[in-house]
Amino acid sequence: MMGSKVNDILVFLSVIETGSFVAAGKTFGLSRSTAGKAVARLEDRYGARLLNRTTRALDLTEEGRRLYERGLAIREAIEAADDTIASDRGVPRGMLRMTAPDAVGRRLLLPTVRRYLEAWQETQIELSLSDRVDNMVEKGFDLAIRVGVRPPDQSLITRTLFRDDVLLCTAPSYFETRDRPLHIEQLTRHDLLQFASRNERQGWHLQEDDGSWVRAQGHVRLRLDSAEALREMALQGLGIALLPRLLVSDDISEGRLECVLPKVSLKKVPIIALYPHKRLLEPRVRQFIDMLSEDLQTHRNT
Repeated sequence: MMGSKVNDILVFLSVIETGSFVAAGKTFGLSRSTAGKAVARLEDRYGARLLNRTTRALDLTEEGRRLYERGLAIREAIEAADDTIASDRGVPRGMLRMTAPDAVGRRLLLPTVRRYLEAWQETQIELSLSDRVDNMVEKGFDLAIRVGVRPPDQSLITRTLFRDDVLLCTAPSYFETRDRPLHIEQLTRHDLLQFASRNERQGWHLQEDDGSWVRAQGHVRLRLDSAEALREMALQGLGIALLPRLLVSDDISEGRLECVLPKVSLKKVPIIALYPHKRLLEPRVRQFIDMLSEDLQTHRNT
């Protein structure tokens, strides 16, 4: 029974991270109905609803959020055990081809790339810095790093490496002719800078004082498909942007950007690794993922 419960929890995690029962089922080679039954079993077992289901979205209940957070620890423990047992399969060798968003690649990945190449002398890396979410298998990539973006190919394996805070921020100069918003609804009076790509448009979900989540409204003057470009426009005072803390922490500490509505809670954004489904993951891919996860955790503590 314990093994069955763990499997159901892993399916539940995948439902949340892919946003659908169909995609989660494909990840485990299951049908949509089988994935749905796994979540239903958990709800029966715990006597609590875990998801609020609508025709457009799946939203976590408070009980679902708590199970999701505990489930991440379970999955990480399983992955750690796998890595420990598999550590003798060989050392990393050969070419590692990967893609990552420009901002994340430059600010977070390059230090890991350097450490990886120094540690594993028989490896080479080809890194494509792009915010576009292309078909990584067709493009020949072994690994893709993405920030809060659902993969277009649901057959890929998804591993969450880090969950970062996101911040509403802009340059101090933006408020030279505007009042600072004190409440979420006052964002309707402001210019927003948002991420958009072929597959997804960024939505801002903020938590009210009563605990409910609302979608922020405002005048979206500019949409860009690059987090780094959004940061640059925010630095120039063109509007308010929503960006991961890791990308703007230095700007905020040095006064180039300031937080907007700093007491408002926002949903964390996952930094995820995507790779093709394989029975045995090549050591060069596995070691890079582990090293990047370690470096991201170090970033959090600095």
